[in-house]
Amino acid sequence: MWLYVVASLLGLFLLRRWHRERQTVPRLSEKHVLITGCDSGFGSLLARQLDARGMRVLAACLTEAGAAQLRAATSDRLQTVLLDVTSSKSIADVTAWVRQRVGDQGTTGLTPLLSPSCHPIIPSFTLPICASRGEAGTGLWAGGAAPALPISFPGLWGLVNNAGISIPTAPNEWLSKEDFVKVLNVNLVGLVEVTLSLLPLLRRARGRVVNVASVMGRVSCFGGGYCISKFGVEAFSDSLRRELRPFGVRVSIIEPGGFQTGIIDPAPLVKGFVGLWERLPAEAQAAYGRHYVDKYAKTTTLLQRLSSSRLSHVTDAMTHALLSRCPRSRYAAGWDARLIFVPLSYCPAWLSDTIIGLFLPIPASGIP
Repeated sequence: MWLYVVASLLGLFLLRRWHRERQTVPRLSEKHVLITGCDSGFGSLLARQLDARGMRVLAACLTEAGAAQLRAATSDRLQTVLLDVTSSKSIADVTAWVRQRVGDQGTTGLTPLLSPSCHPIIPSFTLPICASRGEAGTGLWAGGAAPALPISFPGLWGLVNNAGISIPTAPNEWLSKEDFVKVLNVNLVGLVEVTLSLLPLLRRARGRVVNVASVMGRVSCFGGGYCISKFGVEAFSDSLRRELRPFGVRVSIIEPGGFQTGIIDPAPLVKGFVGLWERLPAEAQAAYGRHYVDKYAKTTTLLQRLSSSRLSHVTDAMTHALLSRCPRSRYAAGWDARLIFVPLSYCPAWLSDTIIGLFLPIPASGIP
């Protein structure tokens, strides 16, 4: 008896969630979205997908070559700009550039009609004067005070923080402070500064922030700044989501698994690993052994082969976070993310350490 009741309630919950998540926000052609890291990979594909849907895409690229390639593959609506997320001046220049294109429009001064736990469901439009003044017994809501509704179009609807690097990656002992800082400045500090610079435009528009983390932000599988930075992105996004919710801004985290992008390209990863090995003192090289480097190279190549080439799994999650009236707080993208890394993140430390340790090289002077 109780089993049927629980199953029925669960089915109704899932059906309601499915229905709510299928609803999209209106007027896509009037919405601006800024995406960082559009030279290749997820950022480039997302920019092309949103452009195809008629949105006004502002694509931030690191290089002019990447920007030119993207412009050639998209419509005239899409605009590109060069952005180095490690440079405060570059971020300030891009913020001014974005402000010029979207203006200071937003739904300031009025509180929208809300659907519980969702973004405002009423599109922006101008109300009849009687309803906008809230006169009882007249206008759209007869018999009581009319709810306040937004009366202007959104400015910057979405920010997708996608820019990131993974090199250098190696055992922590092999790295210097500068090696960690190099990755953290791009993946975490740059993401924070870009977000803070654009928050006024996003808040006025009651828009969306989509931060690309990783399953490595749940389970740290290797040394270096990458996993540390992704844990930081998760923490920053969690606090930001709670702070901005009262303003109607929704913050989502994307947690991709293994996908065939430049971040896991074996050639630069192995080259960087070997370079770090060669600068180690003789004592450290003897402790780890040359086979450690060889095993790492084989594991990196295997990881790339097992990774998915369907980047749309990630960009579809980003699109849902931007356009759904009820976006999720977190999106795990990829079979490995859902079936391996997310469950592994809930395991006790001894179990996750044992499982991950099976795939790590054993140092020459280590204990098998």
